[in-house]
Amino acid sequence: MRKFSLLDHQLIPKHEIMSEEELKSVLKQYAIDKEQLPKIKVVDPVIQEIGAQVGEVVRISRNSQTAGEAFYYRLVIA
Repeated sequence: MRKFSLLDHQLIPKHEIMSEEELKSVLKQYAIDKEQLPKIKVVDPVIQEIGAQVGEVVRISRNSQTAGEAFYYRLVIA
């Protein structure tokens, strides 16, 4: 029996843990600190599935009819 993956569902956008270099670039681009990013809890089912830890930042890629692909960033919190 195969375990169902949330990431395989069409309504769940792509989530990926950002590297430190990618994060530095995004923070510089927006002139903000990591703590100013919107938050997502470590107990979120998708966060648990990708294995993100508290303090890491996740990039969420969503398809937008007007912008094409749009990126959202979330800081993982306890």
